[in-house]
Amino acid sequence: MARRRSRARLPMAVLAAAAVMGTTAVTGAPATASPAAAQGPDRPTIRYTEYGIPHIIASDWEGLGTGYGYAAAKDNICTLADTYLMVDARRSRYLGPDGRTSPGQNQNTTTNLNSDLYFQRLKDDMVVERLLNRPAPDGPEPEVRETVRGYVQGYNRYLAETGVDNLSDPACRGAAWVRPITELDVYRHAHAEIIMGSADALLDGQVNAVPPGASATAATAGGAGTAKRPKPAEPMRPAETAKRIRDALARTRPQNMGSNALAVGSQGVSGGTGMLLANPHFPWQGKNRMWQSQLTIPGKLNVSGAGLLGLPAVNIGHNDDVAWSHTVATVAPFGLFDVQVDPLNPTMYLVDGAWERMTSQRVDVDVRNSDGSLGKVSRTLWSTRYGPVTTSIVGVQLPWAVSAHVVRDPNRDNLRALNTWFGLDRAKDVHDVVNVLETTQGVPFFNTIASDRRGDALYADIQAVPNITDEHAASCLTETGKLLFDQALPLPNVPPVSILDGKRSACDWPDDPNAAAPGLLDPHRQPRLIRSDFVGNANDSPWLANPEQPLSYPRVMGDTAAPRSLRTQELILTARNRIDGTDGLPGRGFTPETMGRLLFADNSRAADLTLDATVAACRSVAFGLVLVDGNLVDIREACPALAAWKSHDFTLDSRGSWLFANYWAYLAGGQKPEKLPWKVPFDPEDPVHTPNSLDSGSSAVRDALARAVLALRRAGVPLNAALSEVQKVTRGGEQIPIHGSLGELGVLNVITPGQVDGRFDITFGSSFVQQVRFTADGPPEAYSVMAYSQSADPSSPHHADQTRLFSAGGWVTERYTEEQIAASPALRTKVLD
Repeated sequence: MARRRSRARLPMAVLAAAAVMGTTAVTGAPATASPAAAQGPDRPTIRYTEYGIPHIIASDWEGLGTGYGYAAAKDNICTLADTYLMVDARRSRYLGPDGRTSPGQNQNTTTNLNSDLYFQRLKDDMVVERLLNRPAPDGPEPEVRETVRGYVQGYNRYLAETGVDNLSDPACRGAAWVRPITELDVYRHAHAEIIMGSADALLDGQVNAVPPGASATAATAGGAGTAKRPKPAEPMRPAETAKRIRDALARTRPQNMGSNALAVGSQGVSGGTGMLLANPHFPWQGKNRMWQSQLTIPGKLNVSGAGLLGLPAVNIGHNDDVAWSHTVATVAPFGLFDVQVDPLNPTMYLVDGAWERMTSQRVDVDVRNSDGSLGKVSRTLWSTRYGPVTTSIVGVQLPWAVSAHVVRDPNRDNLRALNTWFGLDRAKDVHDVVNVLETTQGVPFFNTIASDRRGDALYADIQAVPNITDEHAASCLTETGKLLFDQALPLPNVPPVSILDGKRSACDWPDDPNAAAPGLLDPHRQPRLIRSDFVGNANDSPWLANPEQPLSYPRVMGDTAAPRSLRTQELILTARNRIDGTDGLPGRGFTPETMGRLLFADNSRAADLTLDATVAACRSVAFGLVLVDGNLVDIREACPALAAWKSHDFTLDSRGSWLFANYWAYLAGGQKPEKLPWKVPFDPEDPVHTPNSLDSGSSAVRDALARAVLALRRAGVPLNAALSEVQKVTRGGEQIPIHGSLGELGVLNVITPGQVDGRFDITFGSSFVQQVRFTADGPPEAYSVMAYSQSADPSSPHHADQTRLFSAGGWVTERYTEEQIAASPALRTKVLD
């Protein structure tokens, strides 16, 4: 049956807005022509077009980095300075030990003190310095080093020209912690981004690991550091430990970064040879904001897209011939080892029948006391041959008693990711993309999806993966590890966490001659798929990148023949139905108009599957009264509110959608989708359409609806409130309504609200959204929107302009060629003399 896609009411609005920057533009006369493009300008040059998007052109890599660093600092100096403060392990010195920070991918996941201890340990170990001393390809390529050198010059130039006391952003104006940076700061930031997949889960456990019998209070000097370490955990049975870890991973997974990406080949495009939709779901605040730019060295590089702020490369984007994106993969970006310890001396552990002594390391950080004085916190941290000891994972306490758990991170010795992204920026087709991924093996916990001018669409999960083959897992997993690793037990999309037997050295990750670094899985064993119709990923495992050609791979990469998330189902159905022409829109195959319209239709797969049954359940309740959690709730008003929501979308004017979202959170929150009260169970032979048919007679459906009604009434929200009335982001004093919803609802345009600085706001979701179409010849045709805008500075004209555009369902028509840039009515130029 064709799906009702004609209901999308937001206009595509593919446009190049003529919002002239005027007096708010960077100093410099309006340009009537682009710089000479044959060999590049003599000096790094930034051309700003609509929405403050910088097009940076230079004659060499260092000049390119200089332009990038200057422009990035101009837009986001406070966010960048805060990041450099974090990786320098000095947050407690300036901001106090108890403030919150986000070393990983979530918001405010740990204290300043724990963050400082973690990064100070990396500094003391000189991890980044050692990596920088390695020649390429283990260390950064010459082009990377030159660009980073220039980036530092550009950042510091902007800071010197402006002055700390004159910064326009009040978040750091006059702050003592805003300072010039070094190249080492930039590499430490890059390294922090590369290892962030393990930071959220394991940081607190590493800096708070205390041997049995040791004091649980931090050693202090000068009166600082009153925080207590958690008490050692009591031993737990393997099944109990595994369940707690699985449940914690399931709770935190929806709050983690994610993404959708869809690559369409020649058989799926109308009027072109290939298309790509990039839809990363990143935080809307903090260090993991993305930032858009075009980077050009004539004859060497011309790439447009976005990257993590402060990394002078395009991480997601396109060049003349290929477009690519990343999605968060289902590989666990770390592994654990269980080591047996001596009960009388718990810092001794057993390997191959012999006792080894753990390595102790004193880590000191400066801390600002409540009276403004400075003190020092000292911790003794512990390590083994496998890595550091941890006493918690995703908040679940791990006992240090008969045994201890230690961490190995496949990305700890990885700066190769910088080489990866510089290589992708210059790729010529999807086969070149695969070659870059295999030879660098630098991608951390991401899939790569790409399309090229030739008409090929690529899915590749080629990254820095622990070398845990199925045979190695069978031989070395502990009892708890088997329960976590077993495909049948973890929740969908929860990475298969490994806990290996540390008593046997043979259970360490083996070195593979084909891998780019010790302990990594052979990249040739990692899944990839090239097709001419489509491939995609929505944070599920690689199995159904295209349902016509299921993939197989080692279990460490994710599950197979298992239920797909509703968002994965929605992505597959959207692609299939558009290519077949059965989605209610004109024609067959993707165009920029239809791709944008389908994404911003904000359709909910959960509503498609369950709304009718939910309404039937609501209407069947006697007298409309439900007793739930000790409250007698009248749900009669919910029935017409949901029945009227026939569009199943989360567009701004949808009514009933907010009620449904709250109901679904109570019904499905934290459990496997196949465990919901379905009449038709999951069938691996039909994974896109099963499970289905919600049981309207289930008490779980009735109770979830009653809880949602009660929650909305307590919050003072009408049951039929328009989405625009409740889901907003604050920019200055302005509240901008935002369409989209939770990925758990099967909505592609993921938007996740939560608490931001004490108010209800958007925490993460669609960030830099880009679609690119290639034709047989001519420049690529691209459209994008930065959902949270380019600048975190509330005084910037580009703090909310694209957010308003995103709210309206609009897109920016990309200016990519020299002629397109020169024709911009908003063009302003800054030449860095």
